[in-house]
Amino acid sequence: MGTDGAAMTVIAMVGNKGGAGKTTLAVNLGCALNTLAPTAILDADPQGSALQWRAIADGSDMPDVFASAHQMENVLATRGEEYRHLIIDCPPAVDARQTLQALELSNLALIPVQPSPLDLWATVHMDHAVERAREINPRLRALLVINQLEPRTRLSRLVRRGLDELALPAAETAVHRRAIYRASVLDGKSVINMGSRGRAATKELQQLISEVITS
Repeated sequence: MGTDGAAMTVIAMVGNKGGAGKTTLAVNLGCALNTLAPTAILDADPQGSALQWRAIADGSDMPDVFASAHQMENVLATRGEEYRHLIIDCPPAVDARQTLQALELSNLALIPVQPSPLDLWATVHMDHAVERAREINPRLRALLVINQLEPRTRLSRLVRRGLDELALPAAETAVHRRAIYRASVLDGKSVINMGSRGRAATKELQQLISEVITS
């Protein structure tokens, strides 16, 4: 249960390919959610990038970040009263133990996909992983999220057509390619802490939250 008595929303940020911007999106999404209700990030990626970000994070209003335990359900059980939202930042591998466990424990799986053929092909394996997880966790919703979209490129214009051919549905809200995402993380911040420079990025994060989490 969350702090307001409602069940905690558990969001698995998953992917089957490195370089899709998964952790950057997880951190910024966590910060945006934390402005609405207490939020934490469980760093289940062996690279530990979310933990490194929290170590330099500027300000006490940032979401807490915990290292992944061998038994994620223990973390959920012990932290469930403290947070309304928990984001699990998974390794960029569909067959990783942490990814499979996160899918079995989450309400929602978000799968960042760059507008490239390699990213689209990699989602086929994610579809199979989601199907297997639903045998144990039938409540699991899974959505592709277009990440690092560049609207003026041919690939970006065609990405929606490619997503329509995949088994998993895609969120209407796309996250655009903006230098402010990477710059904010390197500064130990998020786009919502970057003033006017982060306004457009903050708006699309809020739209994504409204569409897939709070709607």
